[in-house]
Amino acid sequence: MAAPRSCALWSYCGRGWSRVMRGCQLPRLRSSWPGGPLGARLLSQEKPTTETHFGFETVSEKEKGGKVYQVFESVAKKYDVMNDMMSLGIHRVWKDLLLWKMHPHPGTQLLDVAGGTGDIAFRFLNYVQAQHQRKQKRQLRAKQNLSWEEIAKKYQNEEDFLGGSHVMVCDINKEMLKVGKQKALAQGHKAGLTWVLGDAEELPFDDDKFDIYTIAFGIRNVTHVDRALQEAHRVLKPGGRFLCLEFSQVNNPLISRLYDLYSFQVIPVLGEVIAGDWKSYQYLVESIRRFPSQEDFKEMIEDAGFHKVTYESLTSGIVAIHSGFKL
Repeated sequence: MAAPRSCALWSYCGRGWSRVMRGCQLPRLRSSWPGGPLGARLLSQEKPTTETHFGFETVSEKEKGGKVYQVFESVAKKYDVMNDMMSLGIHRVWKDLLLWKMHPHPGTQLLDVAGGTGDIAFRFLNYVQAQHQRKQKRQLRAKQNLSWEEIAKKYQNEEDFLGGSHVMVCDINKEMLKVGKQKALAQGHKAGLTWVLGDAEELPFDDDKFDIYTIAFGIRNVTHVDRALQEAHRVLKPGGRFLCLEFSQVNNPLISRLYDLYSFQVIPVLGEVIAGDWKSYQYLVESIRRFPSQEDFKEMIEDAGFHKVTYESLTSGIVAIHSGFKL
């Protein structure tokens, strides 16, 4: 991200970027001594550190960024395994449903935020590739007079097998991106895929750039959810779509009690046994309980400027998919 002036630099700290001023000419003050009238006035106007939540713990906003970064740095290598264990594999179905709801077509430009390990990105690439191949087959059937060489050439054109589609995976955590890149190599994903280190609250992209913005199981970890939503709105093209898959509030009392029991008594134990990290998974469970309800989150999305905002609860409300459009 380029600084608007030469005297503004960006420094990375925790899960966010902060602007640091260098070499700027400040207006001369009559008195800079703290005991003088101006110094006393400046001291009295200092704002107290804003507090937020880190799971059930109250921390400063600056502190939360660092703590969340450490959580995902710690769990990155076991992240996918733990997702399978914690959800009994159901997270795969939830992500498939997100792609089904997205229904991207060849040529779609997708931004997947907090998508470090690539689960949404790889599904997107597979989906648009299958779509493009079906389109090619229909075109070939319509042209019965093509020679074998012409048909083979059309199928061998690797640059076009995604139909111009591209996915930008943006994550603030280097370790998560590292795992995603390793998975991409193992699964043979090369074309149509870019990895970017960036903050959801201050995306390093131009305005009106993407057709679709997705964030799956990531937005509840953002310090300022409203800022992340505003950034999503900014980088989407007019007519672009916002899609969020996130844990939500269970709407069945019996299932809610069982879900709480499993979440607080089983998931941290799994975290300790499989990933050697009880505290990180205790935080993840607590962060789910602190996230807004389906209706409250819908209102937040609308406040960010999105229209036609809807949501669909899955598995009795354990997760929900929220959708909105930039019009």
